[in-house]
Amino acid sequence: MKTLFMLVPFLSLLSMLPAAAQQEETFDYWQPNRIMIRHGQQAMFMCNGLFTSNRTLEQIFEQELAYLPNPIGTASGGDYSVDWERKAVSVGNGEETPIMRAAFRRGVGCVIMAPDQTLGDIDTLPEITMPPLSDDTTRILWPDGDLIPHLYDLPEGVDINALIAASDWTFDRESEEQVTLSLLVIHNGAILHERYARGVNSKTRTRTWSTAKSIAGTLMGMLVDQGKLSLDEPLGFDWHPQVSSGQHDPRSAITLRNVLNMSSGLYPIDNNGLEYATGSGLAYWAGGSSIQGLRNAGLIREPGTYWDYENYDTLRGVYAMKLAVGEEAYLEFPRRALLDKIGMRNTLLGVDRFGDFILSSQVYSNARDLGRFGLLYLQEGVWNDERLISEDWIDFIRTPAPSSAGRNRANDEGPGVGNFYGAQWWLVPDDRTDVPKNAYSTSGNRGQYTIVVPSHNLVIVRRGLDYGNQGFNRWDLLREVLKAFPAS
Repeated sequence: MKTLFMLVPFLSLLSMLPAAAQQEETFDYWQPNRIMIRHGQQAMFMCNGLFTSNRTLEQIFEQELAYLPNPIGTASGGDYSVDWERKAVSVGNGEETPIMRAAFRRGVGCVIMAPDQTLGDIDTLPEITMPPLSDDTTRILWPDGDLIPHLYDLPEGVDINALIAASDWTFDRESEEQVTLSLLVIHNGAILHERYARGVNSKTRTRTWSTAKSIAGTLMGMLVDQGKLSLDEPLGFDWHPQVSSGQHDPRSAITLRNVLNMSSGLYPIDNNGLEYATGSGLAYWAGGSSIQGLRNAGLIREPGTYWDYENYDTLRGVYAMKLAVGEEAYLEFPRRALLDKIGMRNTLLGVDRFGDFILSSQVYSNARDLGRFGLLYLQEGVWNDERLISEDWIDFIRTPAPSSAGRNRANDEGPGVGNFYGAQWWLVPDDRTDVPKNAYSTSGNRGQYTIVVPSHNLVIVRRGLDYGNQGFNRWDLLREVLKAFPAS
């Protein structure tokens, strides 16, 4: 009895300890995946850098690969190879992890291959064979083309010195990890200021990262306007694993509105340190399917009640878009509906090796094309007198997601408290009082921003290759640019 008496208090104390204190895993079981994905990232960065962006190996190792902790080799060589004829890159030696390969494909940019594929499989990878719009854009007036007869003619009241100061603020960063590639300021539809870093010009494509989500949301909005998708109906696809016959799957209640608001309620596969180990990372960097993974998560919250930024939520909407458009029209739909309509000739929407758009991140574009995209929204969805997106849709994407109200969003840009997110667009948070509340913005890793400011008839595009502790703040940029413009 004495032994039992001594043991009971100990067991009671043990039950009070946090679970992590009782069981703590110190070994990273995902390490092999992380190495494979890191090699796949390098293959994609190098492939797109060379064949989509037309940059040199020196530029790629200096800037694109600065994002990786330990890139393989140098610009002079290493455990990688470039097949210039087939426009492909292979990374690794195959000893500790598979060799990862990426190949450029017409109309989509580079496609990451599966670990068990070789360069002999390149011809099986998807491509888009639609004939391009005319490449001679110098004869077509901006914004449909690149002919700008009165570039930098400032309207009365615009302070040129303040505009130049804002530009210098953007490029001359205190942190060497904030690398601005380009800045574009559009006012009343005209380009007032355009500046590029050394080695970059108006044609240079770079990865948009999650700015792609705003493009994806626009395409979905077009289908909602046409009645082919509905904001408040289930997404319309099967979930994995399928529940037993006759049982109700609670995930079938998730709507397009929920995923566009980043509020699906599904388990966040891409968070908690696993973004570069599994989840959508397998489609981004390792040749996995972007569709199979998005259907696997279990429901842990009521849809619409909790905001959680998740690549897969965007991809769930993209998959619903594919089902609505149909297999045959799917790959040509973005160009026919949006890109060709507004002259985004330099924009490539990437796909996985199965031919599904990875529109949560994998888009390559340049500053002027993203300026056109922002201008479409500034013009309330109308381009050349044709309505492409409805005013109702623009109102929706600018309406705060209910689950973001009161939420404290701390990130590399500093805190953002409450109502900071709409539907695949970011909003001025409640605690930010020095910029117009009606501004809204795309946002992508490494500093990709397209900011729309209706009150001042402005679109601002900033492209970057930030790395490490990035921290470039889009709302600070807007604050600085607005110093050049009279109050509206």
